[in-house]
Amino acid sequence: MRRPRIPTTKLDGFFFGMQPRVVGLVVVVGAGCGVVGALYLFVLHVLQNVLWPTHWSGAIGFAILGGVGLFAGVVTRFVGTPGDVELMVDNIHVSGTATGMRMLRSLLPISWLCIASGGGMGPEAPLVQTTGTLASWSAKRSSLTRTESRILTIAGMAAGFTVLFGAPLGSAIFALEMLHRRGLQYYEALLPAVLGSLAGYVVYVIATGAGLTPVWHLSAPAGLRAGDVGWAIVAGVGGAVVATTFTYTSTVFRAGARRLRAELRPVVGGLVLAALGLLSAYSLTFGEAQIGEIVGRHRETVAFFALAALAKLVGTSVTLSSEWRGGFIIPLFFMGACLARAFHGLVPETNEAVMIAALMAASNAGVTKTPIGSTLVVSEMSGFRLLPTTLLATIVSFVLTSPVGLIHTQRERDVVGEPPA
Repeated sequence: MRRPRIPTTKLDGFFFGMQPRVVGLVVVVGAGCGVVGALYLFVLHVLQNVLWPTHWSGAIGFAILGGVGLFAGVVTRFVGTPGDVELMVDNIHVSGTATGMRMLRSLLPISWLCIASGGGMGPEAPLVQTTGTLASWSAKRSSLTRTESRILTIAGMAAGFTVLFGAPLGSAIFALEMLHRRGLQYYEALLPAVLGSLAGYVVYVIATGAGLTPVWHLSAPAGLRAGDVGWAIVAGVGGAVVATTFTYTSTVFRAGARRLRAELRPVVGGLVLAALGLLSAYSLTFGEAQIGEIVGRHRETVAFFALAALAKLVGTSVTLSSEWRGGFIIPLFFMGACLARAFHGLVPETNEAVMIAALMAASNAGVTKTPIGSTLVVSEMSGFRLLPTTLLATIVSFVLTSPVGLIHTQRERDVVGEPPA
């Protein structure tokens, strides 16, 4: 008896379901984006050595942050808009490509100064927008189809994320999930995104000598207990509260900022940030170094950690609403870590490491809608020991925050007009 013939598509037999030329582009673009990412962070670190808030204090902040806001307003007015993540996500859905190359002329200098001077958002969004745009430019130059262009763009974004996070698998899935409100849908881009992410990571490690040790050192639990599952659910609820509060706070602040002229928003934002910096140092910077500090503190009170989280929430919301450039992923990690420390102070019998990793990932997943990516990024940056409970917390937060969204262009996959695979 003859076996039935299984239908094949025109891409069957090719590597990762793509033509070898596209696979080669994914590797080359991923490696190139690793170089670009390393250069972006190098310039940022040079500027931080001059402008970072640890180099100034008091009223000087008004001159520095107000001046950076003025610079951002002037560059946007005369050079052009730098774009943002919402525009990039929308373009990827519609055309398969990210923002235009012209936007990088204003995005790069504005984001470097906004982040280096102590703005409350980090390099993740500008860096990924830059690498995604370069990948899109490569796709256009290579005359790729819309589907192939989208795959290459996502691979470039994944490479940008992994340069910052040092988490190749989490970065690849994060880049895919952030395009949608209800989970990863461009499944055909998964393995190419992993390949591009790995290519960028290898180049970055070679260029910088970065090691494989975790970025954040959480205390290793002796073993997960049955009760930790329950605490992970509690952390998921807490992460949903953080995500919802941040989303609505930023929305209200944005509405207020729109009453100002576009050129004045960054200036006013800089002056407000300087005033907040006088109240709490945690309202400034995107918080990556501060996470290590928060995790390592042992004698602080519950109120200290709660106020640090509140300061970061307000500072990041002001930064976002005043159109300073940066990303809110790492600030959300910081808020989650602070609230986990505060909760452990209230309920000492909880596993502190479980709560920190779970609340960090859950807080971010509720805003970015990236439950698996957030879990893997936090796990890769702190060690994989806490992955099960962290994943449970992000799923809880993801479900609870499904009606809430800050990236409004996230949506379902549009299959209308898509060419067949």
